[in-house]
Order: sequence, then C-alpha cells, then structure tokens
Amino acid sequence: MSKNWWKVLASVFVLYSVVAGLLFKVPTLPILHESIRNLYYHVPMWFAMVVIYSVAVYYSIRYLQTGDENHDLVAVEAVNTGLVFGLVGLASGMVWANYTWGAPWPNDPKLNSAAIATLLYFAYTVLRSSLDEEQKRAKIAAIYNIFAYPIMVVLLFVLPRLTDSLHPGNGGNPGFGAYDLDSNMRFVFYPAVLGWIGIAVWIVNIRYRIRKIENKRNQI
Repeated sequence: MSKNWWKVLASVFVLYSVVAGLLFKVPTLPILHESIRNLYYHVPMWFAMVVIYSVAVYYSIRYLQTGDENHDLVAVEAVNTGLVFGLVGLASGMVWANYTWGAPWPNDPKLNSAAIATLLYFAYTVLRSSLDEEQKRAKIAAIYNIFAYPIMVVLLFVLPRLTDSLHPGNGGNPGFGAYDLDSNMRFVFYPAVLGWIGIAVWIVNIRYRIRKIENKRNQI
C-alpha cells in the first residue's frame, strides 16, 4: 500500500464532507435553521488547528532536547499552518454568528478567547522574525511555544466553561451532541474533522520540505 494513502483518504473525506454538508438533511432547529451546516466547516477548522499546534509544541520540545534544526522547522511550519486554520475558523465563526446571534462578533467569552489565542501565536511569528541568530531564534521560539500551548488550551477549553457563553457546551449551554447532532450529521461531521486534520498535516509536511530546500539553497 502506498505511504500516501492517508493523503488520499483525507482528500476524499474533505470532498465528501463539503458535498454532503450541502446536500444531506439536517435537523430543523429554531435560530440555527440551515446555518447549522456550518458545523461541518467551522468546527473542523478548530480541531485541525489544535492538533497542528500540538504537533508544533511536540517538535519544539524535541528541538530543545536534541538541537536538531529539522524539529524547529516542523514546529514553525506547524504554527504557520495552525494560524491559517485558526483564521479560517474565526472567519467562518463570524459569518455563523452574524446569522444566528445577530452580530459577527458578539461579546462572547469563547470568541474573545479564540482571538487572544490567535494573537498569541501571531506573537510567536513576530518573535522569530525579530531575531537574527538562527540557534538563538529557534531556542527562544521553542520555549515561547511550550508556554503558549497550555495558555491556548486554557483560553479555548477552560475559561469559556467558567462563564456564560453562547457557544454550545460552554457556560452551561448544552453541546451539539446533547440535542441536535443526529446520525445524519455525525456521518458528515466526523469525516470532516478527520479529513481537515489530515489536510493540515499534509500542508505542514509540504511547507517543511519547501523550507528545507530553501535552507539548502541559502547555504550554497
């Protein structure tokens, strides 16, 4: 079996979830109505982002342990990719919020926390670009990444549960699975999550290989 089977599977899952997300039947719910289909596109972005940030912090730890430049390259490209998925997640969430809550950015704890978490990782990229010496840049960025990750987890998964939130599953608000994620939606939602995680990992892999080629050219 080809070692690229997971890339094919991820692509199939994403294509399936995009098409099925538009065509399959969804529950008829007040306020949400057809906008609930955004669950297939908005939520998987956050799943993929968290997984990719987890990859980034793992390779930052590995870099500090080994000093291997390749580990640093994976970490930085994982953060860059995670930021893209985070921004898409924010944008799709703003569209959804505008239709369901009446404003693209209501004063919601999870929205505010997501914005802060995104700025936290933007600061990582700024920090790297502000340092010229390669090893110093990699080491400081790795340390920053290790501290940024648990802060991101707290911002996205802990703080919103401690206060009232419009988001399902936070502040006493029941999660989607508790009242409206029926079997039809699960058959689309889970493949969407797995597919977009696979695509995110694929993007990191491509960006890492491009960065290695660029570094070799710069050394010639």
